[in-house]
Amino acid sequence: MTLDAFLQVYAALFGLIAGSYLNVVVYRLPRGISTVLPRSRCPRCRMPVRPWDNVPVLSFLLLGGRCRSCRVAISWRYPLVEAATAACFVASFREFRPSLTGTVIAWVFCAAMIALALIDFEHYLLPDVITLPGVAVGLLVLPRLGWTSDRDAWLGAVLGAGVLLAVAWGWYALKRVHGMGLGDVKMLAMVGAFLGWKGTVSTLFVASLAGSLVGLSMMAAGRLRMQSRLPFGVFLALGALVTLFFRHEIVALYGRFGLALARWLLG
Repeated sequence: MTLDAFLQVYAALFGLIAGSYLNVVVYRLPRGISTVLPRSRCPRCRMPVRPWDNVPVLSFLLLGGRCRSCRVAISWRYPLVEAATAACFVASFREFRPSLTGTVIAWVFCAAMIALALIDFEHYLLPDVITLPGVAVGLLVLPRLGWTSDRDAWLGAVLGAGVLLAVAWGWYALKRVHGMGLGDVKMLAMVGAFLGWKGTVSTLFVASLAGSLVGLSMMAAGRLRMQSRLPFGVFLALGALVTLFFRHEIVALYGRFGLALARWLLG
């Protein structure tokens, strides 16, 4: 096995472990429970999960997706989150090698996006305990590590927060209802602090497109009404991860689109 292959395997294993912890965060954080103690338990029979039954993905498969003690079904979300986190960690390593700093920053960002997406999907909540420290790290720490510049981080955070605040205030002025929470504003500010202003624009574009397609599809199927809410944090996380891994392709696409538009306008 080559060194590169070994490091990718290591990234995958580390991602599986991180994904296992993210499952704990997603379940406990919105409920105000410590993510460290007590040990993981079956929500039905309350029996502690044995260490050998807590191996990411593998234990789920060996147990047939059921608790060893009471045989209640375990959600497929758990192994899927672990596998998705592992995939993101490997992709981060491949994208940012040979920079260990860049790889670790990408790992932290991916973990935050996955946790925020899942919590928002279940609870319509984007916890400040994730977004606000994320904004602070993006603005104050990452420029010192060479990930971005102070100017780009601040522009990204201000643009991200400003755009969604304007949308929220505009919607409230027109409809007198709150169509977007401040959690989305803080989340996009965090994304902007990590990915800069160009990353903010790309994230918002992908999120809006994905959210529109999902919303229209659900309305056509009769599963959503105009007054229904969608967890926009899910789509922001998707947009942010797409931007993180495909930012060069997205910039090139913007460039081709801008050139075609300019040619059309100029005749």
